[in-house]
Amino acid sequence: MSELIKIRDISLNYNISTRALKYYEDMGLLSSTRSEDYAYRMYDKLAIKRLEQILILRKLNISIKDIQRIFDSTGSQVVLDVLENKVSDIDEEVALLHELKSIVLEFIAQIKKANFAKDADVRLLYEKAQEIEGQLIHVDYNGKPADVNRLIEITEKLDRKIPDVMIVRIPKFLALTSQYQDFGDLFNEASLMFWMDRHRQLEQKIIFDCADFLCRKSDGKFRWLYSVQECVKEMDTAPYEAVEFEGGLYASAVCIDGDDNSIMKVEHKILKWLEKTNFMLDSERDIMGNMTYNDEEVRKGLGYEQLQRYVPIKLKEEGLAP
Repeated sequence: MSELIKIRDISLNYNISTRALKYYEDMGLLSSTRSEDYAYRMYDKLAIKRLEQILILRKLNISIKDIQRIFDSTGSQVVLDVLENKVSDIDEEVALLHELKSIVLEFIAQIKKANFAKDADVRLLYEKAQEIEGQLIHVDYNGKPADVNRLIEITEKLDRKIPDVMIVRIPKFLALTSQYQDFGDLFNEASLMFWMDRHRQLEQKIIFDCADFLCRKSDGKFRWLYSVQECVKEMDTAPYEAVEFEGGLYASAVCIDGDDNSIMKVEHKILKWLEKTNFMLDSERDIMGNMTYNDEEVRKGLGYEQLQRYVPIKLKEEGLAP
């Protein structure tokens, strides 16, 4: 048997979490093995080479679904097709951005010519702003109507590349929670196996069939959070604790490729989106992730894993209060 390398060593050497490694296995991109005298996942040289290929493709923002296509094919034609499509996507986005820039510069030039002392000019600018927002169909002004219509098309296309962010309120509920731990400890094999044993014991009392949330505290520690029925209060759940989850307001967006790279990108975009609102990050509460569908049938049907990110928020005025 070829030399096997431990999952933790792979995680350290390639700066990738054990959760991401397990995710790639769940998606059928990677294989591990277990030896008779060692209970944890281990990887041979072939698996490491495959992992390196995955990491390269993810750095190029190739989707998990396209990586599956590449690995399912023989030869290099599929990977060439995928990369050529990626180049076309980039070219289209660059062209859209250049066109958007030229339209905005045209508006700037028109605004500079406007006289804010004249009611007619002020009304003209107001009507242009209304058209950009897509609230009016026809606007009569001394400019280029085609530019405005094209601007709407461009911004709609560019907006598709940003996850839709929603403000949601999660209600209070009774939860079963693990202790806060380092990410690697929470996802090590022994911890997961023990948690699954407790899950089987409590399966009639847990509301959903997978952990409702993986929560990250501001100090970088993590915990699991399950919603459970009230009767769990009377049960022995050690070492897990039954607590009242406080709920509250969250900014939420969907991440479709559930590895670390995609999750952090979506989280960053949510935080950037908040800058344009009257909300701000509530650092006193956990940032959370929820695996919307965790069963194999749905993953195969979609071709990727779907994860919802929840960022706790509060009004900026509250954050500035003494």
